[in-house]
Amino acid sequence: MNGWTRWVPGINTLRHYEADWLRHDVFAGLVLATMLVPVGIAYAVASGLPGIHGLYATIVPLLAYAMFGPSRIIVLGPDSALAAVILGVIVPLSGGDPVRAAMLAAMMALVSGAVLVVAGIARLGFVTELLSKPIRYGYMNGIALTVLISQLPKLLGFSIESEGPLRDLWAIAVGIGDGKINWAAFAVGLGTLMVILLLKDNKRLPGILIAVVGATLVVSLLDLGTGYGVKVLGPLPQGLPAFSIPRIGYSDLIPVLAGGCAIALVSFADTSVLSRTYAARLGDKVDPNQEMVGLGAANLATGFFQGFPISSSSSRTPVAEAAGARTQLTCVVGALAIAFLLLAAPNLLQHLPNAALAAVVIAAAIGLIEIGDLKRIYRIQRWEFWLTVLCFVGVAVLGAIPGIGLAIAVAIAEFLWDGWRPHSAILGRAHGVKGYHDITRYPDARLIPGLVLFRWDAPLFFANAEFFKERILAAVEKSPTPVRWLVVAAEPVTSVDVTACDTVAELDKALHARGIELCFAELKDPVKDKLKRFGLYAQVGEAQFFPTIGSAVSSYLDINNVEWEDWEDQVKVGSQPVGL
Repeated sequence: MNGWTRWVPGINTLRHYEADWLRHDVFAGLVLATMLVPVGIAYAVASGLPGIHGLYATIVPLLAYAMFGPSRIIVLGPDSALAAVILGVIVPLSGGDPVRAAMLAAMMALVSGAVLVVAGIARLGFVTELLSKPIRYGYMNGIALTVLISQLPKLLGFSIESEGPLRDLWAIAVGIGDGKINWAAFAVGLGTLMVILLLKDNKRLPGILIAVVGATLVVSLLDLGTGYGVKVLGPLPQGLPAFSIPRIGYSDLIPVLAGGCAIALVSFADTSVLSRTYAARLGDKVDPNQEMVGLGAANLATGFFQGFPISSSSSRTPVAEAAGARTQLTCVVGALAIAFLLLAAPNLLQHLPNAALAAVVIAAAIGLIEIGDLKRIYRIQRWEFWLTVLCFVGVAVLGAIPGIGLAIAVAIAEFLWDGWRPHSAILGRAHGVKGYHDITRYPDARLIPGLVLFRWDAPLFFANAEFFKERILAAVEKSPTPVRWLVVAAEPVTSVDVTACDTVAELDKALHARGIELCFAELKDPVKDKLKRFGLYAQVGEAQFFPTIGSAVSSYLDINNVEWEDWEDQVKVGSQPVGL
């Protein structure tokens, strides 16, 4: 795809659409719609919004992504991972007003959509890769717990004022102690949850649809809404979502911007992983930057049509695949089927109990929890496991938005720490091993008198330049013989900045004052070019740069008339000596 069509992959799909795909896409779209309706409504309620907005946030994004999204079958819509973030922003600001809540949520969708589109055009698709797997696990586990806590009151048949996960838990405990549980609602919700979990792995039976339809029929036939106080969805407004520009106050701007940016990060992190997974399975290649644009366009569209922030779905996409989806036409058919429902039968779901909707969200939250891989991380690298725990506690205690901020801060700190205090080593000649190696790994390695071979295992930049200087001076002090040359084995050094160059220049002068020559071996040409521009190459001297460590050692031995018998230079294979 070239020119403007690169940004509209849906056009290319239509140009190459095969007639045989149509029946598969139509059937898969109708099957998908049966799941999209209850899930969309459930996630809207979980986000603190009227259920109808969940259908609006399903129809419009599916149509937008079909045009701008690069993935062939990925399904977008309301998502359990975003529910806690949306709820955490709109509940304190809306004051219980559903219209105001819808405006705030729509504005968050516009913010996240704009951030994603700009980031995609700027080719920043790599940004989410900065969040390591342990950090993502901790965040998602915290979100799962937050969502579970927020839905427990609905499952139990009463309501509380949401004030954060820990306070909500206390309020739930107080409500249970005060006898507020509606046992009829709890029975319906628990039964719905059990059916969903039992049928979760069955690809032939739509577990969510069966559970929700069954709960609706039970409430309707037994008149549990009127007779036993079981709260139900009620009739949905008839008609399709209208174009609307959300309006919020200046006091709402900061939390909405923070929430929108957090949603952009989380939604793209999930979507990029899911799209790569299905692209590999289908033999396709997905451009992460175009994925950002497609997801951003979908969020912008839902924001202008009374929806709220959306993401990809790891539960609905497999449904589309199992039903035989070939292209995004599946999602278009699903969106049109929901639109037909709103036009022709808006009262069909009026007896859908809120407890059943809570069960749908709780089942999805359980699916977010990751434990198995955390056990592996605990075994192989404890400190990364504790990063997971830190992010989990941050979300669970502070809430979704501060938790995301903590996760990002931890990710940046982790990145900077690895670069700030990288590994370094003194190298020696080890017995029976080719080359020069870390003497802490090979205690029997021989050191060359008067020569320090120092390896630096990281880029050299402002954050670690002083540490680099300190480590080299420490290596000089620890040398068992007076040092004449210090050779930096610089093959791992992939970059250098002005601050680092100035620090190395100071180091060169300090070593010269002690009668020590500073040399470099195996330095990459792009890094060497930077040293030339900074003037450091001329200061150190061209003769002090060597292509290999071996050539640096040979030069040192020749220039300084050092007699050193390297008993590892040759080994016998049969009767033929072979150089190491």
